[in-house]
Amino acid sequence: MVELEGVGYRIGNKWLVRNIDLKIEAGQFWIFVGPNGAGKSTLLRLISGELSPTSGQIRFLGESISDHSPEELARKRAYLQQKRDVNFPFRASEIVLLGRHPHLNGGKESPTDLAITWEAMKQVQADMFAERLYPTLSGGEASRVDLARILAQEPRLFLLDEPTNHLDPRYQVQILRLCSSIAQSGRTVIAAIHDLNIASMYAEQVLMLREGNPIAVGTPTLIFTPQRLEAVYDVPFEVVQLSSGQLVVVPLSSDFVPRTGGLRSGSTLSPSKHSSSRTTAAG
Repeated sequence: MVELEGVGYRIGNKWLVRNIDLKIEAGQFWIFVGPNGAGKSTLLRLISGELSPTSGQIRFLGESISDHSPEELARKRAYLQQKRDVNFPFRASEIVLLGRHPHLNGGKESPTDLAITWEAMKQVQADMFAERLYPTLSGGEASRVDLARILAQEPRLFLLDEPTNHLDPRYQVQILRLCSSIAQSGRTVIAAIHDLNIASMYAEQVLMLREGNPIAVGTPTLIFTPQRLEAVYDVPFEVVQLSSGQLVVVPLSSDFVPRTGGLRSGSTLSPSKHSSSRTTAAG
């Protein structure tokens, strides 16, 4: 599906990614992880064809990515960017319908296109606000609409940059389960995600990056070791494997002091007269 050989990309003298060798098969779900500035988004842009590599080559479906026309790429791969600003007064359903445009060849949307659009919205539970204007949606609602748009595109390759941003835990789980289902159907999903616990739960393969360099490639169980995580993120970690096999990845603090006490059953939360007026909301 996607092959990268010696891929690097630089701006001036600064390499944003380099020495990337990957072979990603159809039907796999890959997740790229690493600190801010590790090169995750740049690598997705290279695979999408939006950027051209400074060194090395990228093949998509057996051909150089540069040999695919923009029209072909629009039909065969979908790229969900991290920053998505749409200020036009389009309804949510109209945004999702844009995903069908690569298949129209200049024609009008058919009943089939409309049905695919509606089904895509239902898959991410965005149908409930289909008629609302996109700029009025919350961050989480807009993210679900954007995901529905690339589902409606029906590509063979999904490239997702932080697809769970702004989403509540319920929808994070729903979206990642959907990504797994897409991969199981024979298509390929590649996502850049900061949340290591989400990556450990759903990724079939993980690429770990630091400062543009590949650190490790493999399954979450092999990649997420305390030693490697500390080397990459500059903070100690504890990694626990539950009886279900799921990994729990926790960054540690050397000056952590457990708080004593707690909220008694039946009591209510109210500030005491001695407490500070400054409060912190749990997020």
